[in-house]
Amino acid sequence: MHTSPGELAQALKQEGYLIDQETATTLFLGLYLKKPCLIEGPAGVGKTHLAIALAKAERRKLIRLQCYEGLDITKALYDWNYAKQLLRLQLAKTDDWEQIKLNLFSEEFLLARPLLESIRSEEPVLLLIDELDKSDEEFESFLLELLAEQQVTIPELGTITSKANPIVILTSNNSRDFSDALRRRCIHIYLTYPTLEREMSILSSQVPDLTEQLVQEVCEFVAKVRKLPLQKLPSVSESIDFACALKALQKGKVNYSNLMGLLNVLLKYPKDIVKLEERLKKWDSELKVRMD
Repeated sequence: MHTSPGELAQALKQEGYLIDQETATTLFLGLYLKKPCLIEGPAGVGKTHLAIALAKAERRKLIRLQCYEGLDITKALYDWNYAKQLLRLQLAKTDDWEQIKLNLFSEEFLLARPLLESIRSEEPVLLLIDELDKSDEEFESFLLELLAEQQVTIPELGTITSKANPIVILTSNNSRDFSDALRRRCIHIYLTYPTLEREMSILSSQVPDLTEQLVQEVCEFVAKVRKLPLQKLPSVSESIDFACALKALQKGKVNYSNLMGLLNVLLKYPKDIVKLEERLKKWDSELKVRMD
């Protein structure tokens, strides 16, 4: 456990994640108060990466539950080993159903999924519930017991309480809102696209052999692209990929008239690429006028 926000930020930096002071303070308080942290923001701003870096910084095993539409407790919490139960029934030496039932629904036949695995773990873990907004409200309500009391209830076995107090991180891309009950149980962190200066620092740390001029040009270019009405704005990781692509092609600067093929690294939808190509022509013309 780190003793200050600054110490936590330094530990995350050593794991390759740069965090601002405000976010470091909120995250530190979440850890200190032993409350789940709900990290929200647009896709690609580093929410999942923060959780992964935090697990490394805290020397905890990472257990990840990737949410999706239709996720239920049999995939998230537990299920029963039906093949093994069937074999047990076939080998049963008694017709006493009550006795057989007790044996069938015991620890021996239990399949632990990520949530139960994190609760039962005897070693320190970080539970990442990733993209919770993709699941439905029923699953969200099911999580409340775990978030509030670090325990889960299995009808056949009763209540199972956490042994190692896992750090719980939830992430959301804001595709839907959450209930007050869930928000009340969490410390809230909102991540957005980094400032120009911070993105330059991130890029320099991730691709250290880029020139300072190219780092600045890439970050300024990406910042301009993010102001366009695109279906998906470029993330920080895509900024890094774009810079690496320029390096691979031995381009020392961002030339608006010579980015064909490179835009596919930065953007993910054909109509976004077409839109940016049209805007590049305008930016290139404006640049030439200023130079003249």
